[in-house]
Amino acid sequence: MSDSRQYELVYVVSPDVTEDGVTELHSRIEEIVTQLSGSIENTDNWGRRRLAYEINRHREGTYVLQLINGPGEMVAELDRRLRVMDQLLRHLIVRVDEDLRKAARARARRKAKQGKHLASTDAARSSAPSEVAESDAKAAPQDDAVEATGANENAASTEGGGNE
Repeated sequence: MSDSRQYELVYVVSPDVTEDGVTELHSRIEEIVTQLSGSIENTDNWGRRRLAYEINRHREGTYVLQLINGPGEMVAELDRRLRVMDQLLRHLIVRVDEDLRKAARARARRKAKQGKHLASTDAARSSAPSEVAESDAKAAPQDDAVEATGANENAASTEGGGNE
């Protein structure tokens, strides 16, 4: 197994911190990650949102999501340093490489299954029109005969009923 893993870091910044402060905090976190032989793959600032519950008398916070690549030791040190930052209300680091790998395998299985299904459907479609045309040609005279017989029986029963 490789030493580098993929993690999601989500943190909530205090509403007292300005946008410039959030940018500065992001650069500090990026610096910590690069010092610890990691890299930030993606950063998504979700903006200011209402918190689910009050934290330190705050009802709002700025949410930031980052996708980080690096070893496990980096995550332990990053977690330790994030805990002492006063600007952060909460943070959470979750390993996601296993989930992404499972999702990729499931996606590949679905595509393979779908490919097999499409191939069998295409084969059925290519043979089906000739079979359907033949069955329609055979069924049409029989249907007419049944309808004619049914009409004759109805006429006979009406005539028989009138003679009595």
